[in-house]
Amino acid sequence: MATDYLDELASFVTSTRLEDLDESTVGAAKNVVLDTIGAMLAGSRLPENANFARLACTLDRGGEGSDGGATLIGHGRKVQPLFAAMVNATAGVALEMDEGSRLGGGHPSIHVTPGALAVAEEQGRDGKALLESIIVGYEVTSRIGGATQSRADIHSHGTWGTIGTAAATARLLGFDPGETRTAMNMATSMSPANTWTPCLEGATVRNLYPGRSGFQGILAAHLTKCGFTAVADGPSDLYANILGQGFDREAVVDGLGQRGSYRIQENYFKLHACCLYNHPALDAVQYLLRGEKIAASGIDSIRIEAPPIALIMADPEPENMLSAKFSIPYAVAANIVRGTTDITSFYAEPVSDPEIKALAQRVEVVADPEMNLRRYDYPASRVTISLKDGRVLQHSVTAHHGDSRNPASQDELVGKFRFLTSEVLGEARTQQVIDTVSRLDSLDGVGELTGLLAPPL
Repeated sequence: MATDYLDELASFVTSTRLEDLDESTVGAAKNVVLDTIGAMLAGSRLPENANFARLACTLDRGGEGSDGGATLIGHGRKVQPLFAAMVNATAGVALEMDEGSRLGGGHPSIHVTPGALAVAEEQGRDGKALLESIIVGYEVTSRIGGATQSRADIHSHGTWGTIGTAAATARLLGFDPGETRTAMNMATSMSPANTWTPCLEGATVRNLYPGRSGFQGILAAHLTKCGFTAVADGPSDLYANILGQGFDREAVVDGLGQRGSYRIQENYFKLHACCLYNHPALDAVQYLLRGEKIAASGIDSIRIEAPPIALIMADPEPENMLSAKFSIPYAVAANIVRGTTDITSFYAEPVSDPEIKALAQRVEVVADPEMNLRRYDYPASRVTISLKDGRVLQHSVTAHHGDSRNPASQDELVGKFRFLTSEVLGEARTQQVIDTVSRLDSLDGVGELTGLLAPPL
């Protein structure tokens, strides 16, 4: 059968056990969970996300204060898992600090972890069960995404996350392989379809993409329990015909379950608060800045060679925080002028900074057709800075810092978490979360962790 890959995928989801995995895989999963929690906590402070959390409580009065509910991260109140996943995932992507997979699937954790965390808490599951569900959901998301040849105008954020959340939920609800396959197929037919336009315009409806996929993924699992039926091969139906230009079934399961090569340990973490397509260029700029003292006033022009898709991110005049995160000229100029690319460099004040805006106008983005972020055998960006004194500086980057092939240190990852969360939780509770995630596999209940994910009273 052409759809046997789905049986293999469903069997993987139901049979994977933490005790059979390498310590490196489990450690990587804990780092991904910590990183994703940090992104959700930091994003929860934005006004629209705080309003969204209040709305969720209004829509779901039955879940408010219920022991069986799921925590709204950063707020401490509880709602049903559908709403918790939607609100938490939306907050987690808002600052563009969530991790991802260059091999496919976009940003698997922000599409899987919020839903898995909500369902696990509501179901009273332990930390081991949570980690297992996140690992398999992440694998499904990345592999389905990696097997898809996406259309250029489709922004895949949210697209593959639905099936990943469904897989994680099915695992937590104890589905057998047949039920798991149905839930994954169901979820695929419910996947969001999005373009790049909201990102480029800075319309924050874009932040809802992973929230929608989390909501739909949990719902798909419950619809399976209700007796709804799904198409025989959802991924092929959707990704080969509508959202993609081709779908490789064999690639989905090639090497599936091989020890030491799980997608969650082949990910990347973000150390720049913007779209991944900026990161190789920003690393190259920072490398050049370490070797030379370069002032914006001394720069004649900057040429950024990048993958062809990055040409849509060449606007030097973004109007707001979100669109600035999808502007390569802005990010590069802000890096040079401010010396940082953390979340503060994308706030309203620097976005309107005349010096940054003037330098961004001198940044040219050009396509190199050989560049592709799924490749590691060719540069992902090449930066050339032409100075007014006649010198020309150039550097290229293949694997940006934070990628599994150019990894950030454990201290850097923990430092990032502290930076994002200390103002939300306070230093003492931030340390408690770090310590609790480090022993996640031994927690008797996920509530021990979620109970820490709000400011102390």
